[in-house]
Amino acid sequence: MKKGGKKSLDSNTGRRESSDRADTSRSIGMKSSGKSPRKSNPQSNTVGIKKKKISESSQSTKVKKPHRYRPGTVALREIRHYQKSTDLLLRRLPFARLVREIALEFVTMTGDDSVGLRWQSSALLALQEAAEAYLVHLFEDTNLCAIHAKRVTIMQRDMQLARRIRGTPWASEVL
Repeated sequence: MKKGGKKSLDSNTGRRESSDRADTSRSIGMKSSGKSPRKSNPQSNTVGIKKKKISESSQSTKVKKPHRYRPGTVALREIRHYQKSTDLLLRRLPFARLVREIALEFVTMTGDDSVGLRWQSSALLALQEAAEAYLVHLFEDTNLCAIHAKRVTIMQRDMQLARRIRGTPWASEVL
């Protein structure tokens, strides 16, 4: 190795040796990943690659896919919508038909078929609001039971447990 900061070839390895302090201190202090940065050569990237020509007839027949939201996005939007609203969730006429049918079954169980029941619209509305409030509260408790079981999907057993915890007298009979 020559003195004076000049670089010389090592006879064993064929590599250059340097006697400069700056070179050795820089190489000792900084760790290298062993890779040198790539030099971009624009001609080497395009060599050997043939560009495909897209015919105009295939572009016109291409059908655009319909937009799809990610799973859960629409559900969260519906939750926010229904939490803001105060209107009834069940339609009034189907609910009224159901109430009249159940009431008619109770009347026929007594044996008096000649009695016709008449319903005020405010009575049907009060029944519907009470029924919806009960169902919403039941689903809230059911969801809490599912979360307690480390699930996000409610199941029948969650609803049974919620009704049993509530102490509803007919909980074991219906479900």
